[in-house]
Amino acid sequence: MSDESTTGTTWGIELTPEHPPERVADLAALAEAEGFDVAFASSHYFNRDPFVVLSRMADATEEIQLGPGVVNPYETHPVKLAAQTATIDEISDGRGVFGVGAGDRSSLSNLGIERDSPLRRVLETFDLARDLWDGETVTHEGTFTARDAALNLEPPSERIPVYVGAQGPHMLRMSAKHADGVLINAAHPTDLEWAAGQIERGLAERPAESTPFESLAFASVSVAAEENEAREAARPPVAFIVGGAAEPVLERHGIDREAATAVSEALERGDLPEAFGRVTPAMIDAFCIAGTTETVADRFEAALSHVDGIVVGSPLGPDLEDAVERASEALARATET
Repeated sequence: MSDESTTGTTWGIELTPEHPPERVADLAALAEAEGFDVAFASSHYFNRDPFVVLSRMADATEEIQLGPGVVNPYETHPVKLAAQTATIDEISDGRGVFGVGAGDRSSLSNLGIERDSPLRRVLETFDLARDLWDGETVTHEGTFTARDAALNLEPPSERIPVYVGAQGPHMLRMSAKHADGVLINAAHPTDLEWAAGQIERGLAERPAESTPFESLAFASVSVAAEENEAREAARPPVAFIVGGAAEPVLERHGIDREAATAVSEALERGDLPEAFGRVTPAMIDAFCIAGTTETVADRFEAALSHVDGIVVGSPLGPDLEDAVERASEALARATET
């Protein structure tokens, strides 16, 4: 089985705690056996807690890197996020990573939270976390407040890698300038090519002494033995992507504005079957890598023209265990040299 050490390409996977922690831990162990380098536990207030699930994932694995993908500094205070991530690094013997982003605006609004100054807040969050992980006592007044804050533990990693979840131009450029990596919220080569241009601008301003930077496509993927089954399983995540897509992104893919509005309005009403039913084939093509192992391998290869690796994201496929194995095979095919 190919992996990063032989191909130079990072293989990542997103595991969603919509399933019990034991199930997600078993999937993490399977992903490790299949050659994946890093596993992210996604964070949504309506699912199980990602850090609890990550602790089970740490127990079930030995080598794969683990972290939230991604948490936001609105639902949870940044100092607490730093402590939680340091704890995962400790219990995994130095395999922790920190996936952080601004969060989904609509989900935050459900909690009465306004997503103000997202770029500054994310940057301040991981700057502060790095200081805390280095054992410093910090006082911060900015988009949030911390006074004389310190952690009562020392993570074993010399440096916990920070990956910023990003989609817009400013967050992409900021991540390239300051973070260790970026999780690009896109699956289509056209979007990834555009994002690579933004990242290049950020890297031009990256301090010379910084660590190497890694760009990963955080892509919705659905893979199965049958093309139609894979595409049907892609409907729910694609509906939510379409519901939050910016106008320029829809235009880039020629997505009909009225069709997208119909999906968005159904989501706002809470009519999920209607929303999923309104997803068109063009939407699936634009916002998910969906199909058989062969189809997905071809799409992975096209995506890798613009990024350093791929995080195989939700829904994975109609059968999760089968999808993990097929995604690994597709990545191996896409990275054959």
